Amino acid sequence: MALPKVLLTNPIDPIGDRILERVAEIVRAPDAKPETLNAMVRDADILMVRAFLPKDIFEQPHRLRGIVRHGVGLDMIPMEAATARGIPVANVPGSNAEAVAEFAVSGMLLIARQMHRLDRDLRDKDWPIARAHADASTELPGRTLGIIGMGDVGRRAAEICSLGFRMRVLATPSRRRESPSYVAGADIDTIFRESDFILLSCPLTAETKHLVNRERLAMMKPSAALINAARGPVIDEMALVETLTAKRIRGAVLDVYEQQPLRRDHPLLQLDNVILSPHAAGLTDDSVKRMSQGAAEEAVRLLAWERPVSLCNPEVWERHIAKKPA
Repeated sequence: MALPKVLLTNPIDPIGDRILERVAEIVRAPDAKPETLNAMVRDADILMVRAFLPKDIFEQPHRLRGIVRHGVGLDMIPMEAATARGIPVANVPGSNAEAVAEFAVSGMLLIARQMHRLDRDLRDKDWPIARAHADASTELPGRTLGIIGMGDVGRRAAEICSLGFRMRVLATPSRRRESPSYVAGADIDTIFRESDFILLSCPLTAETKHLVNRERLAMMKPSAALINAARGPVIDEMALVETLTAKRIRGAVLDVYEQQPLRRDHPLLQLDNVILSPHAAGLTDDSVKRMSQGAAEEAVRLLAWERPVSLCNPEVWERHIAKKPA
């Protein structure tokens, strides 16, 4: 009897491969082009997602028993289409929260201590020129961190900054759980007006698209910095470019962009007050292992017709389980 097939849009850590190969045939897509994924999904029982799926991927015949996001964010998956077709979708919440929180805090430290400028000018110019940047550097204790999105990433960043750096922390309230005692609730505009660092760690929704616009950027202190570890479209990117070009804020740390990959002629690449990374905040050796293990375990559950631990569209489960062979 042939084993079921698990299609990987991208490679995963060997720890996940070892879990999957006990119960399934692993099929790796050679690339994540829409035509490739649309063709290969036809024969897959489980689809494991590390790349953006084509919006029409479920329109051709397939036998998918489930989709597993290798990570947390669901914007890579056409969720409405999956739910409409009764396909369960699982993810691995919290698996990269430590990595993303550490990335955000490291960005704050780089901005505060002007490390990007010290390094650049020591290499390209001279010792006194580089050393002069230290006069503009600051320390974190007593500063205010504002967090928009108090999920796993926001909570961990709040913990590090409050307990580790003695910072004041403001955050938008979470609908799911109470904020820690060291976090004060605040609305978005208050966060933009009062914060020295603003961390975006919210999901991308209709409500959060361009949440950071010209009006809110204008509310920021000239000494404040913005860190985006959420999704690119949460920021009106051209409004941010204008703000950074005019040096109306101290700087920004960006891991995500409205269009990815970032094109080589993008104006962000010409600015010296922004630190850029290629959507890598959540990727460390440790986090990839956690994501791969968690995603593989969810795939095994779906193959066994068992409910995933983190089922993202629970409304499909009864419809789905009704299809289980007798």
